Amino acid sequence: MSDPVPPGARRRAPGGPVLQDDVTAALTEAFFAELAAVGYGRLSLEAVAKRAGAGKAAIYRRWPAKRDMAVALVSQVATRAITVTDTGTLRGDLRAFLQDAIDALSHPQARRIVPDLLAETMRDAELAEAFAESVREPRRHNAAQLLRRAADRGELPKDFDLEVGLDLLAGPLYWRVAVVQLPNQEDYVERLLDHIVRSLGGHCPA
Repeated sequence: MSDPVPPGARRRAPGGPVLQDDVTAALTEAFFAELAAVGYGRLSLEAVAKRAGAGKAAIYRRWPAKRDMAVALVSQVATRAITVTDTGTLRGDLRAFLQDAIDALSHPQARRIVPDLLAETMRDAELAEAFAESVREPRRHNAAQLLRRAADRGELPKDFDLEVGLDLLAGPLYWRVAVVQLPNQEDYVERLLDHIVRSLGGHCPA
């Protein structure tokens, strides 16, 4: 759903100061640019504010700390980057899901940001917990709906392994696109679809 407040308009968070949407947008763009350039560990709010042409106070009026800013902004992007489309068939749903994942992971900033943040969560337990709650679990919940729909339509067995299915939807693409960064092959999604469906004991027309 699009934001009903026009760019540049002012709005007040409950009990908080009046915030300008254009400043928020500038800070958001600057945050991702800085994160891609230097990584989470070296990122400073001063640098983000300078890149956005704003004061550091503008950040603190929106997010109390670097971790809060990172979790809020990354969560917004991550949860809408991969949608769960109901095309009416398992293969159509999977094709749309996997293509959305490729598009998201292939973005130049994502190629730098995603591996860096995953490495950072290995060192920062609080950051890991925050991302698990705001990114990992919502995305796995949405993907689970896709697979359960297929089981309801009879395209997957009722006792299919949901955990393995969720891993298959994420793991191969992340490894290929974000880690080893192999070029996208035109038929790769279709080949991956075949393996996912067979692994889950499903059947669906091409």
